[in-house]
Amino acid sequence: MSLNAVSSLNSVSSIALAGMTGAVQRLNVASGNVARMGTQPELQTEDLARNAIEERVALYAFKANMQTFKTEQEMLGTLLDLHA
Repeated sequence: MSLNAVSSLNSVSSIALAGMTGAVQRLNVASGNVARMGTQPELQTEDLARNAIEERVALYAFKANMQTFKTEQEMLGTLLDLHA
């Protein structure tokens, strides 16, 4: 296995982990907004809907990045098997 192949897979892993971190942060912001709605009566139903959508998008982003990470791990395992 070449050093470039391992380096490329490490980059994929880093990108996927960064994407998952970003998705968690996005979810935290949207959830915090929903939690504050009870204390801020000026927030409307529209805001609740927008934050619900943000939460769903964050979930899908997390899942997509997790799948990328899993695929990278499987590819690395296959490469190691080929050279073992």
